[in-house]
Amino acid sequence: MPKNRIERPIILGIVGDSAAGKTTLASGVAEILGKEQVVTICTDDYHKFDRAQRAENGTSALDPKCNYLNLVGKDLISLRNGQAIMKPVYSHSDGTFQPAQYVEPKPYVVVEGLLGFSTRAMRNNYDVKIYLDPEEELRIRWKVIRDTSKRGYSEEQVMASLKKRKNDSPAFIQPQRTFADMAIQFYRPQGMEDEIGPALNVKHTLRPTLPHPDLTSLLDVGESTGISLDLARDKDGKPVDILDINGSIETQRASKIEELL
Repeated sequence: MPKNRIERPIILGIVGDSAAGKTTLASGVAEILGKEQVVTICTDDYHKFDRAQRAENGTSALDPKCNYLNLVGKDLISLRNGQAIMKPVYSHSDGTFQPAQYVEPKPYVVVEGLLGFSTRAMRNNYDVKIYLDPEEELRIRWKVIRDTSKRGYSEEQVMASLKKRKNDSPAFIQPQRTFADMAIQFYRPQGMEDEIGPALNVKHTLRPTLPHPDLTSLLDVGESTGISLDLARDKDGKPVDILDINGSIETQRASKIEELL
């Protein structure tokens, strides 16, 4: 077999709005599976315009028309077939394009970005699709922290960008949630409006599009507090399982839940 081919990898797609936690989740998945077993692709690399061009022509990176989504689909097909790709590279630190990168598939391919579920060609290549849907005020705080510390923006620029793009998320990002096998929402516990990290609650919405593990044993672990499992209907009316985990649960109990999941 040629060196640039492997057996078909497992492909995980992670989609969400800007600063929803996509890169953090992708990094966590790589840590769990083993970094040597995982290659991560960011669909931001497939932007059509760099930061200066977007500012000049008034376009948004959240608009599918401003991204080479057909190329994303083709590259996912190649990776799924065990073939290497030449991937474009976009640098968030300065908003410019860098030389293309040669990427070989590994047993696991994690694809994260804004628009990963927006075309059928992309959706058909995922084995698992996850949508990140954090509480909006929480996402805004994450975005301000990230963009001012890592991407060279001032807080005023970040807030102006959010205002300018306020209609883009409902139009382009949020509709992709319906294609996800799982939606994950981080939210602040009542009375802890300043919490942005480890004590956050998290709600998992599990759709019946995949065979999820039997979670009833979690109720024994959760006892009377810290975790709940309910049957409900999602925003689109489809039946789902809702697994809600309180961020204040004991470390030992959290470890047991993590092990079961």
